Amino acid sequence: MNYGAPGCISGPIGPNPTPATARSEPASPTGETLTIHQTDHFDMTHTPLSCTAAPIYDTTGELSAVLDVSLLKSPEEKTSQNLARHLVTTTARRIELANLMARTRRQWVLRFALSPEFLDVDPEGGIAIDASGRVAGVTHAAARMLAQAAGGDWRRPDLLIGQPISRFLDATIDDLPALMRGRPAHERVLRARDGHMLFAHAIEPPPKPRGVSTTLPAPLLRLGGDAPEIHALQERAARLSRTGLPVLIHGETGAGKEYLAHAIHEVSGVKGRFVAVNCAAIPESLIEAELFGYAPGAFTGAASQGRRGLIEAADGGTLFLDEIGDMPLALQTRLLRVLSDRMVQPVGATKAREVSFRLISASHRDLRALVSENHFREDLYYRLNVAELSLPPLRDRGDFDWLVERILARHGREGRVALTPEAASALRAHDWPGNLRELDNVLAVSAVLCEGGEIRITDLPDRIIGAPAPTSDDEAGALRTALEACGGNVSALARKLGCDRTTAHRRLRRLGLARPR
Repeated sequence: MNYGAPGCISGPIGPNPTPATARSEPASPTGETLTIHQTDHFDMTHTPLSCTAAPIYDTTGELSAVLDVSLLKSPEEKTSQNLARHLVTTTARRIELANLMARTRRQWVLRFALSPEFLDVDPEGGIAIDASGRVAGVTHAAARMLAQAAGGDWRRPDLLIGQPISRFLDATIDDLPALMRGRPAHERVLRARDGHMLFAHAIEPPPKPRGVSTTLPAPLLRLGGDAPEIHALQERAARLSRTGLPVLIHGETGAGKEYLAHAIHEVSGVKGRFVAVNCAAIPESLIEAELFGYAPGAFTGAASQGRRGLIEAADGGTLFLDEIGDMPLALQTRLLRVLSDRMVQPVGATKAREVSFRLISASHRDLRALVSENHFREDLYYRLNVAELSLPPLRDRGDFDWLVERILARHGREGRVALTPEAASALRAHDWPGNLRELDNVLAVSAVLCEGGEIRITDLPDRIIGAPAPTSDDEAGALRTALEACGGNVSALARKLGCDRTTAHRRLRRLGLARPR
């Protein structure tokens, strides 16, 4: 048994095949096990051989290895290799599952099978799901299942990784505990979005050991405190930082998208600059010259020596395109060309210049909706949205008190500034439409107005004081009872309350309630 025996595979079995004796006719990759039996070989010197091979994919859906069984002598009938075919297929599948389990120890893993009898002993595939309910890794069989459920192509793993699991299955992360091994296998059923039924086994990540120091890089640790959704975001950002993949950050205005982008730049270790471009702040008449630069005398008023554009300034570093959803369509076309060719041509210049940079983009708008409305190029969207990160709004963050403490430490230059309990309650009750930017401004002003190093409720702006009072104990008890009646399922609680799941989570956190195990 060996990995990719040279000269034995005569047809592509993965996205990037490079067989030594490949056939000359074109063939699209199938991703399936194949047998090249004796005279099937293109090279006549290999006709005594019978080779059966299966591809092995990594957790991101990329071809990683080929498992091959080659025989020097075998019966003439090709069907004699069915056992070898079954052997390499099942072994490759088990290798992928073992790799997925090893690489995603801190995340949910959902294993599935078409029959309940094999679910717990030999599942067909597996999916890793992060704390925000997004796909973090897949086996090859799972990639095929997800792509089929969403009407996509398994050859495009970038359209699977980072997407909410609810896009492919009729389930969310809150439904996973009901699929653990405590229930009989035949009762653990999931419906895919294309209507197919699957038997599923959810494996919960182990609890984080107490007293163990985190291995997250310092720039990412500075972004948030000890909240599950923030820790999951930091871990995902840390993994993406070590790659050259383009990253698209979603988040409301003021949620800290540029801070996150800069942290990724610091962790990535690139030597060049971090160049931030706010696509919504530059006038449309100037943005082309700002991004691409211009040659001497390119237009009236142009500097005599020309000017280097922001894209070229990011060469060797990171280009951060903030509010990319506001970029004009004509410029989207030019940007797509730069991303495809890695060449930038200044306005009025006759020659293009080669550039290399890490691309991070961000938007508070739904780019997918803009694509459907023909306001954003679909091909550019898929160039940008290779990996996704979602920043939660401030009102949904479980590390709110940690953020307040860090911001106050920065503004209390002449000594420590604290909050009275009444002021802290008023801050927690506010909806924070301006997110971190608004919180920073409120605390900066309050730290100046307060006396004796203590911010009282009268030191807060009127819009904060006028926020609704915290929910009463009676309402907290009613919400706890409703949650228990739903078996701890937040999605079911949200339907019962007539609100979305995010609002239900926010109410639970504000009242200090946790889902029962």
